[in-house]
Amino acid sequence: MLLQALCADSGGGDVVELPGFPGGAEAFEACAKFCYGITITVSARNLVTLRCAAAHLGMSEAADRGNLAAKLDAFLASCLLRRWKDALGVLSSTRHYAPLCEDLGLTSRCVDAVAALIINPDTAPPARSTSASPWWAPDIAELGVDLFWRIMVSVKATGAVHEKTVGDALKAYARRWLPNVAKDGLSADQPPFDDDAGGGDVKQIATRHRLLLEKIVSLLPAERDAVSCGFLLKLLKAANILSASAASKAELVRRVAWQLEEASVADLLVPSLSCVSETLYDVDAVAGILDEFALRFAAAAPPAALALSGSPDDSPAHSGGHRRSRSAESVSFDGTRRSLSAAPVSQGALALVGKLVDGFLVEAAKDPNMPLDKLLAIAEAVPDSARPEHDGLYKVVDTYLRAHPEMSKSTRKRLCRVLNCRKLSEKASAHAAQNELLPLRVVVQVLFFEHARAAALASGGHAAVAAADLPSNIQALLSKASGSSEDDEADRVDEQRLRALAAGASPGDDWSVEGLRRAASKIATLRMKLAEEDEDHDADEFARKDGLARSASLRFRAFCAIPAGKPKRILSKLWPLGRSGVSH
Repeated sequence: MLLQALCADSGGGDVVELPGFPGGAEAFEACAKFCYGITITVSARNLVTLRCAAAHLGMSEAADRGNLAAKLDAFLASCLLRRWKDALGVLSSTRHYAPLCEDLGLTSRCVDAVAALIINPDTAPPARSTSASPWWAPDIAELGVDLFWRIMVSVKATGAVHEKTVGDALKAYARRWLPNVAKDGLSADQPPFDDDAGGGDVKQIATRHRLLLEKIVSLLPAERDAVSCGFLLKLLKAANILSASAASKAELVRRVAWQLEEASVADLLVPSLSCVSETLYDVDAVAGILDEFALRFAAAAPPAALALSGSPDDSPAHSGGHRRSRSAESVSFDGTRRSLSAAPVSQGALALVGKLVDGFLVEAAKDPNMPLDKLLAIAEAVPDSARPEHDGLYKVVDTYLRAHPEMSKSTRKRLCRVLNCRKLSEKASAHAAQNELLPLRVVVQVLFFEHARAAALASGGHAAVAAADLPSNIQALLSKASGSSEDDEADRVDEQRLRALAAGASPGDDWSVEGLRRAASKIATLRMKLAEEDEDHDADEFARKDGLARSASLRFRAFCAIPAGKPKRILSKLWPLGRSGVSH
């Protein structure tokens, strides 16, 4: 029909041109042979070309019964779309004539056929099954991103494939084409697209990779463990590099928070490529993850679990409990909405998250451009119950102090407020007692609590006396009090001991704690810090007091609180119970 019309329009000319003919001369020759009853060979390789050529020439049932277009459609449905390799071959060839194939319905038929073969258990070749990914994932990973996306949408819509299997297929596709997600850190190949543009400049390639990433994010299964947390964080790193949409980044942040306890420190080191930030790692992304984790923790945990952040073991700096992040403060607005999808947070998971965050902060603290406010915000975003010990947090503080030697005393004190000296191990306490970068108040706290711990171990932790039985001056001095031993022992010691310590004298047996055996060195350090503190004329209330004994005593009043259950004998050795000059 097309040729008749063209010949009529040409006015009987000798030449009829067919510009842009699908398949070129080879396809036209096959169509001509069909018209003259000559046998032609049709396969998955050339069916799309012949079908488009037949449509272009108008070789439909309207022109003649049993025409080429109808015969090709019948062969496609009865033969090619029933076999996995042939169906994939036909689908892959539709990209060369994408608009025409869409109009003819070829693409939709092939997508539906491939999806049906995926969910059909009889299709899977046993020899090709692997534990790493489903048998069909490597084959569809060779398709363009649009075709891949349509197949996965169709597969997910059936509900016949487990979401973990869908996640494995997404991982295989991302590793095949997406940079920074490829296995073993190798760069991925040029991403496939349904056009034949190929190549292009850097901007075009980045745009294609960004579209690919956003398509993968849109296909992430709803099930929590369908993909690993490490894979999600790799996608987040790629999203940063490719400047993906805010919606895609927000979805990845939310998904990471669902399973944050599964991540590693290396996974969490998301490079920062922002023009407004000079930090090495994207701490804002990590802060966003922790905000989402706080929502998950608050939505999934009962009210009693939330009270864990206000543990009675907190130091004075932590009195009042864990500082709530901005997301924790919005739990009443957003927590209910996410409670159905929030995974429960066990104490073990909390501890893993605490170690993970401390490990990340150690790496971030090495960055000279890391702002203290951001470091503290991330450190305080974790519930206190997530840190049974503060050794990791102490390492963060020490690393940050060494990377920022220009810090003022007030800034160092602000940094050290995140520490709870009661939660330091003996090894960490031994290091802290000799750490000349720490403020004096922290060193005094460490020595005090180590002495208290040693005394408690020596007494076996017995004979505890109620705090109400202590003299009123001690109750006013300490926020938490306990004791054992006789009241008359309370009148014996303290100021002379502190003066002796400052003078470099031997501390005696009471101060020999395991892990602090080199007492002379520690006392000399303390003496130097005490002298330095007395010469400091800043706004610190302790440095303004006259006399070493009064200054040291006030430090103990403000920073050293004895935990409940420790013997009163410790108090008697650290403060004279009968002193009349104690101010309240």
